[in-house]
Amino acid sequence: MRIAAVAAHFGRDLDRGLEKMQRIVDDARASGVELLVFPDATLGGYLTDLRHPSADAMPPALREDAWQIARVVEMAGDMVVCFGYTEEATVDEEVVHHNAALCVTGDGVLGRHRKVHQPAGEALAYRAGGTFRAFDTPLGRLGMVIDYDKTFPESARSLALDGADVVACLSAWPASITDRASRLPQDRQSRLFDLYDSARAAENQVVWVSSNQTGVMGGLRFLGQAKVVGPGGDVLARTWSKGALAVAEVDVEREIARSRRILHHLEELTPSSYVVERRGR
Repeated sequence: MRIAAVAAHFGRDLDRGLEKMQRIVDDARASGVELLVFPDATLGGYLTDLRHPSADAMPPALREDAWQIARVVEMAGDMVVCFGYTEEATVDEEVVHHNAALCVTGDGVLGRHRKVHQPAGEALAYRAGGTFRAFDTPLGRLGMVIDYDKTFPESARSLALDGADVVACLSAWPASITDRASRLPQDRQSRLFDLYDSARAAENQVVWVSSNQTGVMGGLRFLGQAKVVGPGGDVLARTWSKGALAVAEVDVEREIARSRRILHHLEELTPSSYVVERRGR
């Protein structure tokens, strides 16, 4: 399977974002890419301030049946494409917004995810999701997480236990906002971003496809660093801070089988030994 993770900047302008997506899809298709993973907040961009998100600076919210979503489905064609957006939904007669991702082909929506774990002030802007579910695609069983979700090992583990061989991690992951470094490679969040990508792949012995925003929105400077990681935690392809595609050719079934030949992490779990709820102090 030829897999590509996108590092690119996407802002508030939906029309411009769709045009940029089309160019990237066309380039990926010309390169034989079958699975293409865009960043979190591809349509409409991310927040401009994580600590105090402003209501008048929120990304545009779209319902799943919006024409912009249909446009992405159309451009996907025979490719499997994952992308992020701000979803507007009605829950118990209340209109809420989610930081969400969809996985589509030209036949429609294959899977969806609403971000569960919310950093800093994101809870002021979005309603959290509550589940991690894998789903079937023409390329095999896939799961999705959205940026901060990957900080929590249980997120990826839940998807692997649900049969996901590939996990798409869509991010709008910025450099540290409290401890800024003069150079991105020295930034604490930059190091964690890479560490989590390799660790989640190796822990679960899955292929990990990590996309990310680039550039600046408001007070946030996004890292890029898109990559494809093999089931041993080895980085097969990556980008740096600029917009680009990380493209890797992976025989997913063979590589996972090889990584699990001697040590099979999922089969060797001992759940009865683990504390699953946080104890009071």
